Amino acid sequence: MFYDFYKKIKIFICLRNEKTLLKKFTNSRNFPQQLSIMKSNFLKKLRGVKKMKRTHPAIAIFLFFLGWVFMYADRNILSPVMGEIGEQWNLNNSQLGLMSTVFFIAYSIMQIPTGFLADRFGRVKVLVIGYILFGITTFLSGLASSFALFLLMRALTGIGEGTYYGSQYGISSNITPKKYRGIVSAVINSGMAFGISLGFIAASYFTYTLNKGWQFSFYLFAIPTIIVAILIGICVRDQSSHEKKQEVPHMKDRQNLKRLFTKNHLFVYILIFCSLYGFFGMLTWLPYYLQTVKGVEGSQTGIISSLVPWASIPGAIFFGYVSDKVKNKKPLIIFLAFAGAVCQFVIPYAENFSLLIAGLVFYGLLGKLALDPVLISYMAEITPSSMYSKVYGFFNFSGMLSSIFAPYITGCFADITGKLEIGFYLSGVLLIIGAVLFLFTESSNRMTHFVQYYKPGEEQVK
Repeated sequence: MFYDFYKKIKIFICLRNEKTLLKKFTNSRNFPQQLSIMKSNFLKKLRGVKKMKRTHPAIAIFLFFLGWVFMYADRNILSPVMGEIGEQWNLNNSQLGLMSTVFFIAYSIMQIPTGFLADRFGRVKVLVIGYILFGITTFLSGLASSFALFLLMRALTGIGEGTYYGSQYGISSNITPKKYRGIVSAVINSGMAFGISLGFIAASYFTYTLNKGWQFSFYLFAIPTIIVAILIGICVRDQSSHEKKQEVPHMKDRQNLKRLFTKNHLFVYILIFCSLYGFFGMLTWLPYYLQTVKGVEGSQTGIISSLVPWASIPGAIFFGYVSDKVKNKKPLIIFLAFAGAVCQFVIPYAENFSLLIAGLVFYGLLGKLALDPVLISYMAEITPSSMYSKVYGFFNFSGMLSSIFAPYITGCFADITGKLEIGFYLSGVLLIIGAVLFLFTESSNRMTHFVQYYKPGEEQVK
């Protein structure tokens, strides 16, 4: 009933606007032509109002949260069973790292084209097609009969997952008011934490406790993945298609990619690269590190590794809330980057098991998963809304480049030096470099004014 009333209000506004324009052009020489144009525009608006479908933000946020749950569960059912896969196919550490590297190469390659595809064909459509592909290839990964075929399935899984990030945050940033972007991004991002923990614990439990074999987890997670994709396709509607029709005169302005490569954008791309390098290096190797270096039983590594994502949930929500309250996010971003770097040093350095646990918990509270929603909100402030899919594509591509190198480089250092700790130390150094470079960004308030000044569809403020 409320929605019908809302449509009537929209029709009334359309009528009132057309009436105002009619009075303006009555005395014009071109009145017949103006009247014809007005009639055509009015009918288009009226059809748009009739075709509108509701997308309740809470439903979209929940489904996007589930999307991240199963994306990260799929990625992390691999880590606890790397030893089992290595024994089956007689793999060394470099080859074990290659399993994640192949996935992330395909995932990273998809980030930039996904932004353009989403703007061309629709964000929801691109997201759903990719997510269904991701579910199918997850199932097929468990059926792989050779290492080469397994790598192929992981690459196809990366392509499918690669359509999610830019499309999802493009939609959620559009439907979320600016003052809530940080907290909403944190809630959606918390799906990553649940997914990481779910993947770690499920793979460890089914493989080592129930002796189901490493393939079982891949079969199990493929089914709900496809269900989530279908639900998103049914329940989520993107308003960007309506906005694009209104912004056709400003098409050239929208496509100005230079706006995505300002100094602030470039330093954010570098910082997210450094942050994700350590994060994905840890996700890939932490369970294996706990087993081989710290002597933790395989059935327990999933639980201990899950401390990072579980601790990140309150951390991400808290810092997302803080970022919505502060005008300048720069000090908060720098603080979180340096804090994450310190934790990267503490985790491998700790000889005491309690100190290791503390390092993992604090990395969850202050590390990558806490930094992400603040950076996502920051990017929305310094970027025109019509370019959200593109900017988040470049943003995630920059971060995912690190995921290509981190698992493989960490494995190579382990083979050369015999120590996995070197990879953790390198991650800390990179994060410090990213934080120092971010010190040279301009104030976010100034960049927000720049975006508003050039906002498509509005006159420039003079």
